[in-house]
Amino acid sequence: MGELTDKIKGTVNEAIGKAKQHSGDPKTRAEGAAQEGKGKAQKVVGKVKGALGDDI
Repeated sequence: MGELTDKIKGTVNEAIGKAKQHSGDPKTRAEGAAQEGKGKAQKVVGKVKGALGDDI
């Protein structure tokens, strides 16, 4: 179950991060880039958990 949760959280963080990057405020754009990166990392964690059978 952790695999699916991580993938969903990652997808949501990526989408929110991309939306923030379209803002006019430079600070919000930077936050968006960071949040998108966090989302990508969460998706990778989910893939690894799936490959290892949630043993980690």
